[in-house]
Amino acid sequence: RRTARRGGGAIGALASEEPRVILFSPRGRRLDQDLVADLAREPRLLLVAGRYEGVDERFAALTEAEEVSVGDYVLSGGEIPAMVVVDAVARLIPGAVGDSESVVDESFVTGLLEHAHYTRPPVFRGREVPPVLLSGNHEAVRQFRREQSVELTRSRRPDLFRAFAGERDAARKSNPDTKEKPS
Repeated sequence: RRTARRGGGAIGALASEEPRVILFSPRGRRLDQDLVADLAREPRLLLVAGRYEGVDERFAALTEAEEVSVGDYVLSGGEIPAMVVVDAVARLIPGAVGDSESVVDESFVTGLLEHAHYTRPPVFRGREVPPVLLSGNHEAVRQFRREQSVELTRSRRPDLFRAFAGERDAARKSNPDTKEKPS
């Protein structure tokens, strides 16, 4: 699909690869974290943002454009979906986010929604930060956050929870000797 071609201009210019062409369309694969991670590994992307009714079908065929949808709703054009992709992909480029570990334990990466976050002060309008988060016990904090992620996903996104629970059950069945850490 993508072929090397000679760059224009300077003698000895490096050959470059054709970009992966992404066309925003309701007919496309729904954008998810797996696709974002795949796009982040690409050396070049070309995002095509059609307006109103989209782009000429011949363009999509000639460029072998991959159709991508950002959700089941109608927008006036592909500019906002393009911004969504740029932002989601940029976060995965090494050095774009200060702490590279912070993009590993986020919603949709682990299969669960991310736990709630708290800042200072420890009491705000009568609402306290859960005491375990102030305890200094890193294992207890990790366990609390994991439990919160499971419960938030179960209550707010049952579709994600069913997928997460199914993957967990499949892993247990494939290796029954593995002792699972409590969630």
